[in-house]
Amino acid sequence: MVLLERHHASFPPDPPTDPDDPATVARHEWEAFSRVDTMVNHWDRPGWTGTTRAYYWLLEFHTPALIAHARACQDILRSLPIDDIPADGIHLTLGRIGLTGDVTPQQVTNLAVAARTGLPGAFSLQAIPLTASRGAIRYSVAPWAPILALHDHLSQAMSRSGLPPMPPTAHLRPHIGVGYLHRPTPAEDVRRVLEPLRRMPPAATTVDAVHLVRMRRTAGAYRWDRIRTLPLPA
Repeated sequence: MVLLERHHASFPPDPPTDPDDPATVARHEWEAFSRVDTMVNHWDRPGWTGTTRAYYWLLEFHTPALIAHARACQDILRSLPIDDIPADGIHLTLGRIGLTGDVTPQQVTNLAVAARTGLPGAFSLQAIPLTASRGAIRYSVAPWAPILALHDHLSQAMSRSGLPPMPPTAHLRPHIGVGYLHRPTPAEDVRRVLEPLRRMPPAATTVDAVHLVRMRRTAGAYRWDRIRTLPLPA
């Protein structure tokens, strides 16, 4: 069992009291966003250029009900300065493995082999509408336990493969993005639009694979190529 910790760079910095209870997670993340005054331009981030390529672990979501749910939310968010996450790009980022120039193809192969052994099982997940962080609109998700277990497993595989560690599992705040702010915006303006969406029912989905991808940034979106797909046992 992973014990979550406060971390200043996470959002929210404090973990929820019960990360497996949907209502607790949703309330906690909304309260954290209620303390944000101004949202920032998500794309104004150091370390990313048009030529940056990096390996990541992530979860992809292709469940039609979740995609339709996200599209309905995006339609209502049109008044905000948001770059929509495309339907084929809905994802949950687990962590960065490293820049492509720092990780060799053999290390990628070794990592995939190490991670494949002992993977946690597939699991169900609720995408809970809707909240935001400092620079993005996002779903809260629950339960966290299977995501944390998967992240911890992948972190251990990286360690066994001689790669630098990802940020600790104890600092992870899992979420599914809906859109990215492309200019600074008063957070109260965003809360006013989000508030009615929070009454929508959650969207259910299933996680049955984790992907090792090579990610790049394009105009207003992240895109990636799958390098390895590791199915989670049923």
